[in-house]
Amino acid sequence: QVQLVESGGGLVQAGGSLRLSCAASQSIFSFNAMGWYRQAPGKQRELVVVSTRAGLTNYADSVKGRFAISRDSAANTVSLQMSSLQPEDTAIYYCNAQSIGAAGAAFDYWGQGTQVTVSS
Repeated sequence: QVQLVESGGGLVQAGGSLRLSCAASQSIFSFNAMGWYRQAPGKQRELVVVSTRAGLTNYADSVKGRFAISRDSAANTVSLQMSSLQPEDTAIYYCNAQSIGAAGAAFDYWGQGTQVTVSS
């Protein structure tokens, strides 16, 4: 069973930086895509960034130029470097991995989430 374990959340002042990590229980190359989503209180979960095995990366407009996703295949880890954080970035951040089954169906796996709080 796939497990994704996030770490690195916390409290930071506006303008600060945080780095989130997501450790997968299997090779990250086994997934079609990996990424990060976030959910703020009272809001729906939204995409932050997704990175595909083919090398394509898509960032939400709200984080472009401030956030950067990276992969460490040796450690089976995907990280999210967040800079210039703003209070509106406050949310629970979830790691996501997607695989494609033999019949073409997509399977999504989620981590437990890590809280990021940005104070003004």
